[in-house]
Amino acid sequence: QVQLVESGGGLVQAGGSLRLSCAASGRTFSGYRMGWFRQALGKEREFVAAIMTSGLRYYADSVKGRFTISRDNAKNTVYLQMNSLKPEDTAVYYCAASLSGDYDNPNRYNYWGQGTQVTVSS
Repeated sequence: QVQLVESGGGLVQAGGSLRLSCAASGRTFSGYRMGWFRQALGKEREFVAAIMTSGLRYYADSVKGRFTISRDNAKNTVYLQMNSLKPEDTAVYYCAASLSGDYDNPNRYNYWGQGTQVTVSS
């Protein structure tokens, strides 16, 4: 089992930046694919970014060129660097881990953090 804790969310103006962190405890997550998802108020949870065990990265079209996902296996930590933030990025951001399955499907992730709020003002 893996326990995940997100941090780094907050309030920022449009065009600003934030870096989210996800710290894992329990089993080493080097063998897990890691993902970031977000859920805006009243909307479904959606895929943001994922990083495979190989280091291969995937992004939602809405964040390509602005967000960067990375992982530090030695520290059991995954990051999401968010630049050029837009009001439509406002959501609760969740870190998740999975051993297999589609990287962009939240139903295929086994472990989830508690979420961290990101609010981008216009």
